[in-house]
Amino acid sequence: MHWCCNSQQQDWNVSEKEVSIYLILTSVSHMDFPEIVEGGIKQMLELLGDDNAPFDVHLIGGFADASTKVVRSSGKKHIKQEGYSYPLCCKIVEVLHKSQLQFHLRSFCVLENNTKSDSFGNALPIIGGFVVETSSGVVIPATFDMDSRCPDEVVRRIRVSVSSYDPTWQGRLLETYDTQDDVFQIAPACWMPDWADIASSLNQLSDSEVLLRCSTSPAAEPPHFVENERRIWKYLIDNPDWEETFPKHKPRVFHRASDGSWSRYS
Repeated sequence: MHWCCNSQQQDWNVSEKEVSIYLILTSVSHMDFPEIVEGGIKQMLELLGDDNAPFDVHLIGGFADASTKVVRSSGKKHIKQEGYSYPLCCKIVEVLHKSQLQFHLRSFCVLENNTKSDSFGNALPIIGGFVVETSSGVVIPATFDMDSRCPDEVVRRIRVSVSSYDPTWQGRLLETYDTQDDVFQIAPACWMPDWADIASSLNQLSDSEVLLRCSTSPAAEPPHFVENERRIWKYLIDNPDWEETFPKHKPRVFHRASDGSWSRYS
């Protein structure tokens, strides 16, 4: 799952990701595996222009989900890190370090700096969501209820879920929100009809099985994780043909209405 929002005017809020990492420059991106990092950061920097001033950087998320194991081979002992956050974090830092631009690392709330334990000893993130005040650059921890989500939330979740299977994706961050024009866009996506059968099969799983099968960090998921997965599956079951959701492969575009709600434009 990987997306980017760009703005210098309005505030951002993000939440609900555990082993993924949010990278904040003057835009916010969500990255969840190392292979997307280099192209994703390049894409973000293209949005920033040619300003020679150093950029403030915040890294947030990616709690320490790795377990350190001792691996013995050929009579030698090796330390092996398992998990998702550590290699992802290393790749982000590596790409920033190699860049010709200057960066000021303002927040490094990842790995052990963003990890606590529950009563059972499970590692959990300390901060799972935050708000960025773009006027001041201040980052504030936050939580959000279901009513504060983006418009057409289920379709957006599906778009993010199927992006890596979509031949039109090409490995780029999905640009979702243009805050200068206050427009939210869900890029078109394709999915095979057999996704409905896959969704039906997954929907037969118990809640605990859903956590184990569908999450990289089952013990750290919020209470509504399973519910959200089932909402996605229901939509795919009811809408096996992607062209009904994205006619002519056009995006779903929303503008802000005068009352603060979202109104679909196309």
